[in-house]
Amino acid sequence: MSLQVIQTLSSLQQLVAEWRNQGLSIGLVPTMGNLHQGHLSLVEAAQAECDKVVVSIFVNPLQFGEGEDFDSYPRTYQQDEERLREISADCVFYPSIQEMYPNGQQGQTLVQVPSLLTGLLEGALRPGHFDGVTTVVMKLFNMVQPDVAVFGQKDFQQCAVIQKMVEDLCVPVNIKIAPIARDEDGLALSSRNQYLDASQRQIAPVLYQQLQWMSKELLNANQKVAEVCKKASENLLNAGFSQVDYIQVCQVGSLLPVDLIESEKLSCNYYVVLVVARLGKTRLLDNLLL
Repeated sequence: MSLQVIQTLSSLQQLVAEWRNQGLSIGLVPTMGNLHQGHLSLVEAAQAECDKVVVSIFVNPLQFGEGEDFDSYPRTYQQDEERLREISADCVFYPSIQEMYPNGQQGQTLVQVPSLLTGLLEGALRPGHFDGVTTVVMKLFNMVQPDVAVFGQKDFQQCAVIQKMVEDLCVPVNIKIAPIARDEDGLALSSRNQYLDASQRQIAPVLYQQLQWMSKELLNANQKVAEVCKKASENLLNAGFSQVDYIQVCQVGSLLPVDLIESEKLSCNYYVVLVVARLGKTRLLDNLLL
């Protein structure tokens, strides 16, 4: 069956009901569009788990703060549809802002995960961002009622926040975290990579290289976490990055910062290195499990 393009909740619910009546399992991949191979790898992960997959494309105004790039965020709907057809996706859901927030954004009930998780890292730099994320994701869960929802590891904190929301609110959906899709030179695929000019694109892979360097350094029990983070930050600035928003080693579940690596915990993905750095005005996110 060809890709079904749906823009209204009523049409989406009708399609989902038909699939349910046929006993089919349903996957959901929430995106903001401008799809690249990283997004498509999430769709393929959902296809491996479910009979049918809904890909939502919605640039969510609730998760953008003042001065962020909501208006300029790339919207490439026709190209996105073509890419989804190429991988035999089942449905793309393109709701308007009015369809998602019929009572207006100011009157929208918000889903808020505790600040212990959302007030750190990205949440500290972008107040209210995760309230917008969890609200729209919960709405999509209720609209699609998927068996499985797939998110990308690149947005590590977002994944942790959504998993916390699902656990606390007893949402009957299985969250699958797909590994980071990278270019050949190691740069994590991102819609914002297209903002980089040619010289910045040459510098960008240093971000992942520093994560790999940190991983090796932190395996040495004599190394102090703070010193390794400081050195990596200096290396990024020396390579041409304009600013390091943060670079931290955290516990995977709580995202609390870590001062000391315990070697016995390295075998079970207990630690993660999270970094956000800027090349010019472009914020690049990456992470690496230790």
